[in-house]
Amino acid sequence: MARERIVSGESGPEEEKRFNYALRPQSFSEFIGQQTLIRRLQIAVDAAKGRGEPVEHILLHGPPGLGKTTLAHVIAKEMNAQVHVTNGPALTRGADLVGILGNLGRGDILFIDEIHRLPAVVEEYLYPAIEDFKVEVTLEKGMHARAISMDLAPFTLIGATTRIGLLSGPMRSRFGIANHIEFYSPESLHEILRQNARLLKLQHQDGALQELARRSRGTPRIANRLLRRVRDYAAVEGTSHMTVAITQAALKLEGIDDRGLDEQDRAFLRTLIQVYDGGPAGVEALAASLGEELDTLVDVIEPYLLQSGLVLRTRQGRRATKAAYDHLKIDWHPPKDSPEPPDQSLF
Repeated sequence: MARERIVSGESGPEEEKRFNYALRPQSFSEFIGQQTLIRRLQIAVDAAKGRGEPVEHILLHGPPGLGKTTLAHVIAKEMNAQVHVTNGPALTRGADLVGILGNLGRGDILFIDEIHRLPAVVEEYLYPAIEDFKVEVTLEKGMHARAISMDLAPFTLIGATTRIGLLSGPMRSRFGIANHIEFYSPESLHEILRQNARLLKLQHQDGALQELARRSRGTPRIANRLLRRVRDYAAVEGTSHMTVAITQAALKLEGIDDRGLDEQDRAFLRTLIQVYDGGPAGVEALAASLGEELDTLVDVIEPYLLQSGLVLRTRQGRRATKAAYDHLKIDWHPPKDSPEPPDQSLF
């Protein structure tokens, strides 16, 4: 099992969920960042309201912590609709889904997180529900079994997934709107932090929020998590005023460097550089050297290193870039068999 990481985009404990819920935007106008996506959704919602119909089914995909659940609630608010929240692993039988569908009112939003983890049998129940607003219900068992068709109130399905490649083709094809949520720029994260600091009535220097935004890996959930940690540090070690110095000290205590990397990220890079001479190295070999599960490296540690241009994925394996050597202050020697591509940062 992967260790809990402060720089992970995965959802945290209930206390963190309540904290984030209190800061959640309530409308498109309050939503910061993702301007193109918000414009598309605004048009779809306004058009549906003009026709007096539910908005089209929507698929949101992208890394964790970027606001898929928040967007589902915003769309529900904009449509003056009730949102019903569930997730793929919770729906193990067709009856689980039928019970939820039967409680939907006209225009309601059904939000299914981790929709790629829906069992095939549940998907089969979902197809007629989202296409024709009907669901087949089997009564009794054995030779006396009979199926009846139950009409549903027209509703909108919003599916969210971090791994769209695992979503079946038939399921993907049934969404009228599919959008990828991008990582946020430091400027957008800075504005989110400014807004949240006002809501929390925190005394702060603007430079402190800029420092947080720069180290938040393009993810609002991480930015809010770091904001909480720095707030607590300032209350205990300072005067409850978030200064740049206090922020830097708090992040240093958490082991987060100026590129937003934590010790697990740096251990990955050091192993790749010092043990495997910068690569190429297979991910299985790296997992064995680090004593980590393979899935932890592939799904948790590696993505940000790839996106920030510190690691390359080649046919032969993973390779550290010059930026990784520079970050760890290790002398770099270009590999003889492959020219070094230009550094590609996340933003």
